[in-house]
Amino acid sequence: MKQLDSTELKRLHREWRRRTTGRVALVLDNVQTPVNVGSIARLAAAYRVEHLWLAGATPPPSSPGARKTALGSDRYLTWTAVDAGTDAVAAASALGFRTVAVELTAGARPLHEVDLGDHVCFVLGHEDRGIPAGTLAACDAVAFIPQVGRIGSLNVAAAAAIALYETRRQEWTRP
Repeated sequence: MKQLDSTELKRLHREWRRRTTGRVALVLDNVQTPVNVGSIARLAAAYRVEHLWLAGATPPPSSPGARKTALGSDRYLTWTAVDAGTDAVAAASALGFRTVAVELTAGARPLHEVDLGDHVCFVLGHEDRGIPAGTLAACDAVAFIPQVGRIGSLNVAAAAAIALYETRRQEWTRP
């Protein structure tokens, strides 16, 4: 096996873009670590996230700490800063997104069992405290990422990666 050259890589990505029609957005509710915001910004650009809502104390992807991790991908994103996660969820809902919180809570369903539909907005929360109760209540669904190891939770950027991949995987495997 050989690595793809730049032309082959562009061709591969173009093929997957053609197969991708669903809309995806993200709400970051008090995600405070710039490195996490930068990682999520890079993921958002890679998975064609339509919009980011930055709630509370979430730094913008253009902040110095986030930019270092984002590696310039913030130029492909649009975002809006809002005071509260509930404002972000309301804005996403008004644009036709189904809002799905990714959180370890009672009543949450495994992410792979949730029908994410064609227009989904994932809501992710603070690195330690998670998503505030008011924001959780405003969401259409709550999902968790099943884990089988000895660690009980994931880094917020890792959770974002899994959620973004799962929505595209569901879209790409629909009949």
